[in-house]
Amino acid sequence: MSTNNRTSELQVASIQMVSTPSLMENLDTASRLVQAASQQGAQLVVLPEYFCLMGLKDTDKVSAREPAGAGPIQEKLAGIAQENQIYLIAGTIPLVAQESHQVLNTSLAFNPAGQSIARYDKIHLFGFQTDTERYAESETIEAGNQLGRLRITVDGTEWNFGLTICYDLRFPELYRALGEVDCHIIPAAFTYTTGKDHWEVLLRARAIENQCYVLSSAQGGKHLNQRRTWGNSMLIDPWGVILANLPEGEGFISGTLSKDKLKEVRSKLPALKHRKL
Repeated sequence: MSTNNRTSELQVASIQMVSTPSLMENLDTASRLVQAASQQGAQLVVLPEYFCLMGLKDTDKVSAREPAGAGPIQEKLAGIAQENQIYLIAGTIPLVAQESHQVLNTSLAFNPAGQSIARYDKIHLFGFQTDTERYAESETIEAGNQLGRLRITVDGTEWNFGLTICYDLRFPELYRALGEVDCHIIPAAFTYTTGKDHWEVLLRARAIENQCYVLSSAQGGKHLNQRRTWGNSMLIDPWGVILANLPEGEGFISGTLSKDKLKEVRSKLPALKHRKL
């Protein structure tokens, strides 16, 4: 492989977890899995939503919240990125919100030097209710209001990412607003109930309509709080093909982003240039 081809590719990995109510246990698990992915060549690694804490009750995350730029969770994440010399997109962590009973559900990106280089606060807050399940994120989470973007340069090649989180997946206008990217990063904790019907089709739709890669990092299993998450962390290419998938349980998937593949799809079907609205 020529040097030119190598620089048009980026090795990525997505971590899947079954997080617990123990902050330290989850951070240790994340560190171990990121290291394993890095050792297999990943240059950018993504953690799932709520990777650091899946509490016994929704309010547990409020007790763990940190101010932006300081705190044990952020210090640990910076260390993981630096130790493994990777770009790390850290799922979501609870940051201080305006109200004392709420948090910002925030995705942070760190560079190989351990510096925080991008931030996205989850905009769309999940609400769902059946006879047996109820979720109301707005009770403990303050909605964000800024788009999330990440731009990095690796081996002389620039890569552009859109940052969204879980429930955001259902709002295609958000992805259009983010503009043309190489890959959308989507950490999530989809419920089993909604995930089995909608997860894959929504992920593939976002890849196809935006002609880009989609890399999702999910919670995947039965948690100690009795919540069951869908899993199925995936890497999907710009044609909507699933390149890697982990159905359930702890682990990671890995794969390659290719500038050549992006150009191929966008040149043979230039849908992004055909937009009217």
